Amino acid sequence: MNIKEAADKLGITPRTIRFYEKKGLLSPAKQQNNLYRSFSEQDLWRLQTIVALREAHLSLSDIKQALEKLERNGVEELRYYLEMQRSALMSEWLQLKQAVETTDRMIELVQRERTLPLEHLFGLANASKQLREQRAGWKDRWDFNRLAPTHDERVAANEGDYADYEDALERVVRLIRPQQNDRGLDIGTGTGNLAGKFLTASCHMSAVDQSREMLRLCREKHPEIETRLGNFLALPFLREQFDFVVTSFAFHHLTGNQQQLALEEMDRVLKPGGRIAIADLMASAEEGDRPPSSYPEARTLRHWFENRNYFVQLCRLNERLHILYADKKEHPYAES
Repeated sequence: MNIKEAADKLGITPRTIRFYEKKGLLSPAKQQNNLYRSFSEQDLWRLQTIVALREAHLSLSDIKQALEKLERNGVEELRYYLEMQRSALMSEWLQLKQAVETTDRMIELVQRERTLPLEHLFGLANASKQLREQRAGWKDRWDFNRLAPTHDERVAANEGDYADYEDALERVVRLIRPQQNDRGLDIGTGTGNLAGKFLTASCHMSAVDQSREMLRLCREKHPEIETRLGNFLALPFLREQFDFVVTSFAFHHLTGNQQQLALEEMDRVLKPGGRIAIADLMASAEEGDRPPSSYPEARTLRHWFENRNYFVQLCRLNERLHILYADKKEHPYAES
């Protein structure tokens, strides 16, 4: 197949194919008598892959790297690159949404004040900048890819930060009271221990984690779970997708400002009337003690949800471990 035939079949121009060849993305054979390009079925498959990845807004360098790893390691590497791209696009979309909302508030402010209130405008702009920096500032400071192979062993030991681990997961399921065909999301899923418990209730579970190795092990244990690469600050889903959102032993890794943003993201993807459960290390609501590091304060979380018309139930399992259950239904239920 010559270059024009290949271009016509894929709906692109010969010039585009030559550009990809120049960038080192493909190398078709050339006929000995006239040096015309000759495209095999493998070349066409590679071109189709390039075109598809360009449509997903991957850069040429990323596409080249993805194709090289795909040839060496199979589809898992290509999936990882696409997951990273989706995560980046969702973060960009949220930033654009935030910019539009900030601009709308600025317009309203100017219309109301009938002047140019520079101090207020600067405050709105600065708040928008801080949100953008919080999302961009997420880092895996714990190297969870390295910890993934031993994660289940550590939680099974039921010691230290993971004391009462299994009890906490069971409590979350009882509080959520999953219904058949509910769609649920587990954030910071790890190897899927919490998400997996909802499968027995015939729920459709999605799971998010920033560690590719954690997600790989989750898929091995629970192939039914839809996994997505991402984090609390930019959940890779559109709004109002889930009947319930849960998370366990992950929320405390966020800073105070990031925790507020994470709560907004959980609320964003929750359907009207949905339920949220957070099982994690928190400062005691009763004693008012100060948490180490950035552990969330139970009373702060309670107030956040109550101020948004959630019914809130707080359970304390040990000195640090709490479960916060938040329900937006008109007639909430309590744990039996």
